[in-house]
Amino acid sequence: MKILTDFLEGEEIFEGFSQGTLIIFLVVIGLSIGLGVLARRYIFPRLMYLFSKTERIDGKTLFAPVSLGWMVGTLFFTQAIDYLTLNYNPVWNQDLISNINEVVFTGFIILMLIAAYRLVDYLDAFIVVEGDDDIASRRSLASVAESVGRVAVVVIGAFVIAGYAGVDLNGLIAGLGITGLALALAAKDSVSNIFGAISILVDQPFNVGDWIIVDGVEGEVVNIGLRTTLIRTSADTMITVPNSNMVNSPVENFSKRRFRRIIPKFEFEENSNPTKLKEFCEILLNRVNEDARSIKEEDSWVRVQSFGTAMVVVAGNFYCVSSASTQRELNEDILMMARETAEKLNLVFFEPRLRNNK
Repeated sequence: MKILTDFLEGEEIFEGFSQGTLIIFLVVIGLSIGLGVLARRYIFPRLMYLFSKTERIDGKTLFAPVSLGWMVGTLFFTQAIDYLTLNYNPVWNQDLISNINEVVFTGFIILMLIAAYRLVDYLDAFIVVEGDDDIASRRSLASVAESVGRVAVVVIGAFVIAGYAGVDLNGLIAGLGITGLALALAAKDSVSNIFGAISILVDQPFNVGDWIIVDGVEGEVVNIGLRTTLIRTSADTMITVPNSNMVNSPVENFSKRRFRRIIPKFEFEENSNPTKLKEFCEILLNRVNEDARSIKEEDSWVRVQSFGTAMVVVAGNFYCVSSASTQRELNEDILMMARETAEKLNLVFFEPRLRNNK
C-alpha cells in the first residue's frame, strides 16, 4: 500500500523513529492490548459456550485466564512487526525493534505455556455432560485428564525453555537414557501411583462423588489425580491416599448400592402369647410391604428369632431404595408401626428395669 509506505517514511524524530513509524508502532501496541482483552473477555467465553458440553459454562460471565489474553496480544504484536519489516521500509532503529520483537516472542512462548497449564482446568467442560447417566465416570476421566494435561504441559514447557536457554537437547535426551534406570528405581512409587490412576479409570471401582471405604479411610471421592486420590471425610477433613493403595486394597463403594437394608429387632416379655406374636409378625410385614418406599417384597420377613432367659426376640428384614434419607424415614416408621401393632395386640416390650422392680 503506497499510502502506508509514504506514511512510514520521513525524518527521524525520536530514537530512530519517524513520526509515521512511531504512530504505527503505538497503534500496533494498542491493537495488541485490545485484541488480548477481546480474546479474554469475549472470544474465548463465546467459544467455550459454543463447544462445551456443560450448562455450567456461561458465555456472558466466563473470563479466560489473563495469560491467554497476554499471549494473544504478544502474538499479534510479533506478527504485525514482522509484517511491517518484510513488506515495508519503516524508519526505525532496526536493532532495537528486533530485540524488542525477540523479547516479546519469548514472552509469547512463556505465556502460551502458562495459558495451556491454566486451560487444562477447562477440560471437564468438554468431557462432563450434565444429566448424562455416566456423569460420575466422566468426572473421573476429567479429573485424570486434567492431571495428565498438567504433567504434559510442564514436561513440554521444560524442554522448550531449555531449548531457548541454549541447553543441548540431544545431550539432555541422551543423558536421560543413561540415567533412566536410576530414575525409574527412584520413582517406582510414583510410577505405581500413575498406573494406579489408569487402573481406577479403566476398572472404575469408584468415581468422583462416590462414598467409599478403602484402606481404613471413609469419605467422598473429591479428586482422582495421577499420584493420589483425594477423599473428604464425614468430619469434612481431606485425606490423600496414594493410588497404588487404592488399587491394592478392597474398596467398599456405598454409592453403588442398588438398595438399603433395614433390620429392626423387637424384644417382648417371655410370657407373650405365641398366637399374638405370630399375628404381630404378619401385620407388621403387611404394613411395611404396602409402603411405597419398601422394595424386594419377596425377600422381606418378620419372624420370631430367638428366646432369651426373660424375653422373646422378634426380628425383621426389609429393603428400600438406595437413599439415606429414605432409609432413616422408613426405619422410623417401621418402629412406630411396631409400637402401634404391639399396643393393639396387648404385647408388652421387654423392660429390664420393670422386671428388677418386681
